[in-house]
Amino acid sequence: MKGMSVALDEETIRERAVAFLAGHDPGDRLEFLRARFDAGLAWVHFPEGLGGLGAPRELQNVVEQELAGTPQLDTGVQAIGLGMAAPTILTFGTEEQRRRFLRPLWTGEEIWCQLFSEPGAGSDLATLGTRAVRDGDEWVVDGQKVWTSGAHHSRWAILVARTDPDLPKHRGLTYFVCDMHAPGVEVRPLRQITGEAEFNEVFLTGVRLDDSLRLGEVGDGWRVAQTTLMNERVAIGGAPVRRGGGMIGVVAETWRSRPELRTHDLHQRLLRLWVEAEVTRLAGARLREQLSAGQPGPEGSGMKLSFASLNQALSGLDVELRGEEGLGYDDWTFRRSDSVDFFGRGPGYRYLRAKGNSIEGGTSEILRNIVAERVLGLPSEPRVDKDVPWKDLPR
Repeated sequence: MKGMSVALDEETIRERAVAFLAGHDPGDRLEFLRARFDAGLAWVHFPEGLGGLGAPRELQNVVEQELAGTPQLDTGVQAIGLGMAAPTILTFGTEEQRRRFLRPLWTGEEIWCQLFSEPGAGSDLATLGTRAVRDGDEWVVDGQKVWTSGAHHSRWAILVARTDPDLPKHRGLTYFVCDMHAPGVEVRPLRQITGEAEFNEVFLTGVRLDDSLRLGEVGDGWRVAQTTLMNERVAIGGAPVRRGGGMIGVVAETWRSRPELRTHDLHQRLLRLWVEAEVTRLAGARLREQLSAGQPGPEGSGMKLSFASLNQALSGLDVELRGEEGLGYDDWTFRRSDSVDFFGRGPGYRYLRAKGNSIEGGTSEILRNIVAERVLGLPSEPRVDKDVPWKDLPR
């Protein structure tokens, strides 16, 4: 009960999940998910009333075990909302914003995308030029964003815009929730190497956002964005994987089923990658344990860096193991993908799509800088533009 201190251990959470399942029909997917959120079994580590119970994060595994086989989230379509928007809204949102956005975000009634990168501000995100100018109780936004996954089916977006060009680049930014259905929002597809268009470019022309859609204080957008970015890297590179699962499992199965393709060199490469995959898996488990004590830190950048390198090496080895068959590609038809179907497609798709792993969610080059400076404590690179007003930077 609210207001009462209840010990939320593994057995208590299990009993709650069992009781919830006994009292709710999983046949109605949406109503079941809504009820699960209201029961605090969406994110058990979130506060009561916001999809959680204020329990330790690791107890979510108990809920998932008991509710296996019931309606589940579409993590491909909902990844940005679940992994990036939700923790940012929880950390910086007002109580009204949390109650408005978190429930339909979790149930999948409202899909989210991320309006961060721009044509001239990718790796150096703080140089972004999309402007938000205050007009009474509203902000008028003009600019262009790029590489926006899922913008074509999103209801809301997390947006960083420049509100004060007279300040240095990191200090003149403000963070907003953007209505993707607002007048002035235009979404155009970007066709990828796979032939698909899960990415988009988004043009914002005179888009009016009420000040109630601002997350955090005016000018504090960079700090808010750091919460999003750190959670993004964990969401991409730190997802739970069983031993021998993920891409290493796909390659190992190819190795077992196609003995005629085996060579000593390929065997040695597979063994090295198996060890690397296991190290990465265990490091991910350790990172998730650290997350139970608070927000993700720069260690998530190391996980995402390792994930990208490993996924590219494994998808390449999978193609080699399959010989001529690996050179085929199943579908070059242009289509608007809803999500990344990495394991539901063939080796050619996996090989091509994995090339994006070292770009999306922070390029590997930038992540190496973060690990060097914030994890290893090495000297930072010289930054001559750090204290220069944004309007005076060369572009």
